[in-house]
Amino acid sequence: MEKSVNKTEQGVKISFMGEVKKKNIVSMVENCSTGKCECMSDETKQKISNMQVSGDDGAVELNLTGDVSKEEIEAALAKSKVIN
Repeated sequence: MEKSVNKTEQGVKISFMGEVKKKNIVSMVENCSTGKCECMSDETKQKISNMQVSGDDGAVELNLTGDVSKEEIEAALAKSKVIN
């Protein structure tokens, strides 16, 4: 699976390509929003006002809205147990 993280006007967009299932990304977002994951600090989580998953298996996008940096999100992705 390939991942690319890009800064947007609203926050950060993560694109997952290749061997990626949309349900896995949805699961990752649910874990994050309910506090079941430890991939990012509480401080970073508080900066995110919205998480939206779009696309289909093989090409999934995750848009994060909030004052988060590309580096914070890349660090969180590196720790995620769902996608690694």
